[in-house]
Amino acid sequence: MLRLLIADDEPLIRLGVRRALEAMAEVEIIGECGTVEDTLVAIETGRPDVVVLDVEMPGGTGFDVVRLLDPARMPAVVFVTAFDAYAVRAFEVHAVDYVLKPFDPERLQQAVERARARIRPQADGALAGRLLALLKEHDEHGPRPDHIVVRNGERFDLVPVDTIDWIEAADNYVELHCGPARHLVAETLTRLERRLDPQQFLRVHRSRMVNRSRIVSVHVLVGGTYELELRGGTRLTSGRQYRQAVQRLIRT
Repeated sequence: MLRLLIADDEPLIRLGVRRALEAMAEVEIIGECGTVEDTLVAIETGRPDVVVLDVEMPGGTGFDVVRLLDPARMPAVVFVTAFDAYAVRAFEVHAVDYVLKPFDPERLQQAVERARARIRPQADGALAGRLLALLKEHDEHGPRPDHIVVRNGERFDLVPVDTIDWIEAADNYVELHCGPARHLVAETLTRLERRLDPQQFLRVHRSRMVNRSRIVSVHVLVGGTYELELRGGTRLTSGRQYRQAVQRLIRT
């Protein structure tokens, strides 16, 4: 029996997906979700074999679900999306199943059958690799996020990118500094740098990145480094290897 979860914020779409899948043999629908948060909880508690996952949902995207759960632990995924040339190309390049809205029931059934074949033990490594490759391409070439999803116990907070003053590496995590608030995200600084708009965030140190709009002055230090003063009084030292990036900031 194939255990399947439906994740889409549109009730009519969920109903259509349910009807299409209930017509298939050996399929058990274990639940429906309408938000990223509910989807994450349902995957962790229900352990579905396949998730029919909407790309755009309240509280984030289907890519956030993959990112927060770690592709190596994700069930097989069939993405559902409105027509988007970038997304469709990325799905096809990385052999990740997708259906377009409004979807054709037969096309959805075919995608689920392919996903069923891919969840065999010998296919697990290939599935994780495809999801990781898709996630990397989305981070580097997809739309820039307007928020970062932060897990806080059983809650998922949406931190608007515009509220971030600076970002600091902490091993395999990063800490978002937003005024007096701090948020710990399970992501490396290098990977987060690829996702964020370089016109908005500047890497000034191997362990620090700064929101350009928060910089109020730059002080020259010895040895080819600089001290950046941010709104609110925070002072951050740049690394020597990022000297040119700071110099370009001063010249612009």
